[in-house]
Amino acid sequence: MSYSIKDQIAVKINTFFNEMQSNIDNNDFLFNYHITIVNHSDYNVQLLSRKWYITDSNGETKVVVGDGVVGEQPILIPNQSYEYYSACMFKTGFGKMEGYYIFENLNTGKRFEVNIPSFNFVLPWILN
Repeated sequence: MSYSIKDQIAVKINTFFNEMQSNIDNNDFLFNYHITIVNHSDYNVQLLSRKWYITDSNGETKVVVGDGVVGEQPILIPNQSYEYYSACMFKTGFGKMEGYYIFENLNTGKRFEVNIPSFNFVLPWILN
């Protein structure tokens, strides 16, 4: 689990290996991740966009940029949370992601960045 808080926006991340949708013989390792975002501020915010840096254990990095998350640009009122699941395919059994979200304070129109520290994807048997 990884956890970050900035400008009273908390981001919690859990990752897990999806063996059923992976093809280990072809070095296709699918990992899922579950993200919970909580607005601990006193104002409404909207998640506008994201940027991810996805790196496998071979050192190859992909950059993913886009509006919102999973096709949505959620608005969070104070003390509200938003959760989503997504996935990432790797050619290795270990990888990591990091990046940031761009939010807008809907009261002031000010945009701000919430950094997401690096979090890992690891095959379960590697940890033993």
